[in-house]
Amino acid sequence: MNKLHTAIESVIKEQPKVNKNYWRLNYHVSTPAYWMNDPNGFSFFNGEYHLFYQHHPYSPEWGPMFWGHVKSKNLVHWEHMPIALAPTDEYDQDGCFSGGGIEKDGSMYVMYTGNTWTGDDHDKDLLQVQCLAVSNDGIHFTKFKENPVIAEAPTGDVHPYHIRDPKVWKQGNDYYCVLGSRTMDHHGQVLLYRSSDLLHWEFISVMAKSDGDLGYMWECPDVFRLEGHDVLMMSPQGVKPKGDLYHNLHQAGYVLGELDYHTGVLSHGDFHLLDYGFDFYAPQTMEDPKGRRIMIAWMAMWESHMPEQEYNWAGAMTIPRQLEWMDGEIYSKPVQELKELRGNVVRLEHVTVKEKKVIPEVIGDCYELEVTIDAKSAEQFGVKVRVSEKEETVISYSRLEGKVILDRERSGKGPKGIRKAPVQLKENLLHLRVFVDHSSVEVFINEGEKVMSARVYPSENSTGISFFSDEEISIVSLQKWDLKKCIHPLSDNFA
Repeated sequence: MNKLHTAIESVIKEQPKVNKNYWRLNYHVSTPAYWMNDPNGFSFFNGEYHLFYQHHPYSPEWGPMFWGHVKSKNLVHWEHMPIALAPTDEYDQDGCFSGGGIEKDGSMYVMYTGNTWTGDDHDKDLLQVQCLAVSNDGIHFTKFKENPVIAEAPTGDVHPYHIRDPKVWKQGNDYYCVLGSRTMDHHGQVLLYRSSDLLHWEFISVMAKSDGDLGYMWECPDVFRLEGHDVLMMSPQGVKPKGDLYHNLHQAGYVLGELDYHTGVLSHGDFHLLDYGFDFYAPQTMEDPKGRRIMIAWMAMWESHMPEQEYNWAGAMTIPRQLEWMDGEIYSKPVQELKELRGNVVRLEHVTVKEKKVIPEVIGDCYELEVTIDAKSAEQFGVKVRVSEKEETVISYSRLEGKVILDRERSGKGPKGIRKAPVQLKENLLHLRVFVDHSSVEVFINEGEKVMSARVYPSENSTGISFFSDEEISIVSLQKWDLKKCIHPLSDNFA
């Protein structure tokens, strides 16, 4: 318990300094201070949403992993809670890695990977086991004496050292969990286990694996049912670029099919990305009491330059997104509750744009912009956000390519680059919902058909918004709302 308390004190001490940094996010979950990555244990318990995350409470760099924790009654206003898990035991001494959460018999159970380094090479010298912790209040957790509950990889073509990121769900009277894995010759795969009590686990089968083109490791798997389809969501590492796709270091997406719970095998189709931007990894979902499938992901990317590290914090989560089945694929939409954050509004209709249009009252650095554009005969058009004389983040549409293009070459500090998403105009219209925070942009295209997310690091005076086109276009409708701050700090009372 001392290790937990010391970690909480470290974060609380640094939090006031971190909060002075301009790039701190107003309505995205981030850590109070220091490092954050993957979402963990995303679940609903005692009338509240709980979201945990990979957390290093002593440095803005990745380090021995703890579980940070936030909770919310509405997926919008998040309250920081004390750190939930610390690497205190022999089986998790070098990190409490990612995992999932589930309610059972009125308690919250989290299942996570305990990590131990067995040498200096962190790709080869490691031991990973699966562990359980339980909480009666959703805040204070006790690790099971029986840990680890899965102590070794199954026999067969399964790499013995890379087996991690359990995600648990209940089907009928049994519990199931998937684990990220790789084959002996380094092709990504997912393993399926079954249990009657969460403590004793039986390996069923390799559920799905790469055909050789989908990376060397599948991390953070998640399985759920959506509109009559079984979905396997995972984060493949090491996928080679293909045309405009897969230019991030690692990817995150899904395959769709039918899971045979007896054989443990998923018959599935092709891999689809969940986000076509720069910063989206390790998504995790949960089904809420309304029956919605809600997803949150880490809004960052491994090995990216993170300018906020200078200010002793790193990483953030995406806004919560509702997954829906439409037109043969998964759409991602901002959850309805985010509308509660809307403040001052500007509404315009039928605005003509030719070459360039600046609307003086449409400015800001923390807002939601919803716009429908009639492309008319334009070949190239779009909107620029976070604009100043030297900075801009550009969202454009190329009719020739049939793609939405997100360009952060001039977005300020931090990594640059261009990403593209295949999109067809609908009745010659393009619909965009753009969520801008102090250091992030998330673009929802055509009601969530495609999404593009990016961390950007502009200066404080880059608040302009402008529209452009090579031929005349019409802004059929535009609504822009200022969004309120909704992340509450970690209380000093927890120290």
